[in-house]
Amino acid sequence: MANPKQLFRRNSEWWNHVERSLVTDVIIHSEITTTLERAKRIKSKIDKMIALGKINTLSSRRQAIKYLINKPSKDPKKDAVQYLFSVVAPKYKDRNGGYTRIIKVANRKGDNAKMAIIQLV
Repeated sequence: MANPKQLFRRNSEWWNHVERSLVTDVIIHSEITTTLERAKRIKSKIDKMIALGKINTLSSRRQAIKYLINKPSKDPKKDAVQYLFSVVAPKYKDRNGGYTRIIKVANRKGDNAKMAIIQLV
């Protein structure tokens, strides 16, 4: 019988928090290094946040506030949501989609996990 205390899989609450945190970090820093699985999971969510930023209505701002984590951005006067709507989204005004790219890099040394860099195009 397996040990009930051992954690083989994560629950959905944990995954939601990790995804929200990674999406916020990509928007603020424009690229992060993470595992390939996580990069694939957050790619569509980043594209949705940038699409909300391009719409720039009160409703889209509220949806972004609901999803993104409130972190300071590169600009000290703005948080992540303000940075998304004022800096990131206007860069993609003429682009219809495909705002992110995933670049595979060498495996992690400790556990040989597949690593990737996810960045804004």
